[in-house]
Amino acid sequence: MVESETEGQEEKEEVVVVEEEEYVLLDLDSISDHIHIPRNAPYVLSGLDTLNPILIIDNKIKLIGEYEETIGTCLVFNESGEQHLEYQRRCIIDSKQTPAKQVNPIASLHKVLKFRLFLEADNEDGADKQANKPS
Repeated sequence: MVESETEGQEEKEEVVVVEEEEYVLLDLDSISDHIHIPRNAPYVLSGLDTLNPILIIDNKIKLIGEYEETIGTCLVFNESGEQHLEYQRRCIIDSKQTPAKQVNPIASLHKVLKFRLFLEADNEDGADKQANKPS
């Protein structure tokens, strides 16, 4: 009679939790013509796991957001003012010419969070929506 190798041994199952990062673009275009947002103003963004997140800018401006799926994939890039070293070696740099910038991909995203001004009416009928989670 042949004994199984696992017989007598305890089977240990390790649970690995993998957290996925999800990037969201905050779209303030619809309100930018109506209000002035100070540069580097402090802000609080809350309720990202709800259907209507709240953005408070400079403790004065209250905005309500709504998620929209993107058509395709949006790519996010970072722009640096430094010229690529290899570019500098190969080219003569003209002091009158605007320096080239290097663009690097940072992330891709599938959701846009569009904001509008928060009205008191939003507070009344938005209480039910805050309990719901986005799909």
